[in-house]
Amino acid sequence: MERGIRIDKWLWAVRIFKTRSLASEACRSGKVKILDQAVKPSHEVKLDEVITVSQSPITKTVKVIALIGNRVSAKLVAGAMEDLTPQEEYQKLKLMKETNFEFRERGIGRPTKRERREIEFLKLYLDE
Repeated sequence: MERGIRIDKWLWAVRIFKTRSLASEACRSGKVKILDQAVKPSHEVKLDEVITVSQSPITKTVKVIALIGNRVSAKLVAGAMEDLTPQEEYQKLKLMKETNFEFRERGIGRPTKRERREIEFLKLYLDE
């Protein structure tokens, strides 16, 4: 019988998360689901499982094609997973970039007058 691989390690290996600790944290906070069930970082991934990952502002859906434990180059990722994410999710991301969406970390407060002027200057500069 073929054993699976830890989901946090697989998500890191196929470059969905930049670090394994970020992948583990996402699992612990319920952002990684299999069959609409939140999974722990130690959950063993099996072939042909469909994994849903919530990465603000989009939700990625991928299918496991190969079990890999070591991080591979971006060119080889396509052989380990199949991207099932609907095109609407990527359109949502593209629309946010086009509409000059501003993101500000929670808890750092409103921008100061100086910061607001810099933001307005950048918006004008980028529109030209």
